[in-house]
Amino acid sequence: MSGICRDCLKPLPKDRGRRARCPRCGQPRTLEHPELFDLSIAHIDCDAFYASVEKRDRPELREKPVIVGGGKRGVVSAACYVARLHGVRSAMPMFKALKACPDAVVIRPEMAKYQAIGRRLRERMLELTPAVEPISIDEAFLDLAGTEALHRETPAQTLARFARRVEADFDLTVSVGLSYNKFLAKIASDLDKPRGFAVIGRAEALEFLRDRPVGLIWGVGKTLRRALAKQGITKISHLWDYERDDLVARFGAMGRRLYHLSRGEDSRRVAPRSPAKSISSETTFSDDIDTLEPLAARLWPLCETVSRRLKRANLAGHTVTLKLKQADFRIVTRGRRLSHPTQLAEAIYRAAHALLEPEADGRTFRLIGVGLSDFEPGERADPPDLLDPERGRQAKVERAIDAVRDKLGDDAIHKGRRFGPPISTPDRAGPPDRPSRRRPRNP
Repeated sequence: MSGICRDCLKPLPKDRGRRARCPRCGQPRTLEHPELFDLSIAHIDCDAFYASVEKRDRPELREKPVIVGGGKRGVVSAACYVARLHGVRSAMPMFKALKACPDAVVIRPEMAKYQAIGRRLRERMLELTPAVEPISIDEAFLDLAGTEALHRETPAQTLARFARRVEADFDLTVSVGLSYNKFLAKIASDLDKPRGFAVIGRAEALEFLRDRPVGLIWGVGKTLRRALAKQGITKISHLWDYERDDLVARFGAMGRRLYHLSRGEDSRRVAPRSPAKSISSETTFSDDIDTLEPLAARLWPLCETVSRRLKRANLAGHTVTLKLKQADFRIVTRGRRLSHPTQLAEAIYRAAHALLEPEADGRTFRLIGVGLSDFEPGERADPPDLLDPERGRQAKVERAIDAVRDKLGDDAIHKGRRFGPPISTPDRAGPPDRPSRRRPRNP
């Protein structure tokens, strides 16, 4: 075999000459590479995932530029390829995106929908190999070494078959990168988007990397790029002039990464089911906020979101972290370790509110977020305490709310706090708020 056809999945004969199309099905999507059948580390990335899901669900938007994001102060979560032609990119401020593409259709993200689809895609990946390392909701590394006997085909054929099944079953497309390590597989998956399949082999790795910008290396952001540029290092090949110890002396642990990755060396293994280090939620305001009550009002639904994610993941956390972004974009973080691991929105809110109070001193903020970390199994969450019967009542109230939401949806029931001013002294509050069955005024 010299390669495979990505449409009919048949091997390409070695004597096919210069014909660009598959001699069996006549399609042009052929894949050939000298090391194609020797490589097994893959990176799979959905193409413009959020925007593609929205276009799939709303066919009238198929040919239009679509931006998934929200609010004039928000940022772009995803942009379809039509919008990208106008210069729109992920993480771009929304006002800049709309200036670049004023005809774009802007859609608020529906994370629950995207996560549900992401879980189904992950299940499909696990059918290929147990060695699946999720990177985000729509991308993952896979190690398909040793799967030939199971699938009766090479990893390259298995990946091409997977991409075709995603299109057929989900009406979404993915791009695949295949190489001999994670660093190069991730780079390869970006080379042929959308609906791509690119390969980087051992023999070509150094030549491929030679003239690439040093920012292609993981962890090399704007600050480090500037520091490297001051020393004349702008291309990856410029790092080849330095010994490892020299780079470590100049850049610490990052210097070791620069040395090895610039040479196409990456010893990290695909780590299945890497445990989450934190679970968080945040929101950017339409207008700056400089007083406690409106900040706390926006804090509460974030605590509910974090609580819901903890319960679904069967995790409980010890450390609550509050995040605030000031109007000048400086970030403030404050943390508090709880005496026991919790899943309760009420417990998260009370700890975060106590952290928020001293920060609400007249400064203006554009974003607030809350997170939980230092996890334990969910079974250890919120143990009963004879000295604190209030904790038991809070847990019962939340379990009752969870039961109603599981049956009728997340908007079926809310605590009264969602509709009025937050408590002013959270550490000395009375009984928990009574649930309200009113639908939210701004769902």
